[in-house]
Amino acid sequence: MSYNKINNIIGWIVGIIATTVYMMTKEATVSFWDCGEFISGAAKLEVVHSPGAPLFLMIGRFFVMLFGIKNAALAVNTLSAVSSGATILFLFWTITHFAKRILVNTRQKLTKVI
Repeated sequence: MSYNKINNIIGWIVGIIATTVYMMTKEATVSFWDCGEFISGAAKLEVVHSPGAPLFLMIGRFFVMLFGIKNAALAVNTLSAVSSGATILFLFWTITHFAKRILVNTRQKLTKVI
């Protein structure tokens, strides 16, 4: 099996595990700090304090419509959990990409010395 295929499979597994953990620990209602503002902003597609994260609010509105307006907090918190899991997925791929480049360059330098 090639490195790219193994890296993709392991990356998806890590992303799914992270998303599962985030989904299991998400809050069903409003939590601390700016969460309430972002939930109400996404539910009604309003402008929140600057910078406002307009992309997050638009995607949050889609999740609110998808889940139904009755529980906007759960919908936006689900969006946050899925987004965080996707961040872990891309972070894994970024780390393995740069680690591979560093290791290949180090190996090439060692072979030139020997």
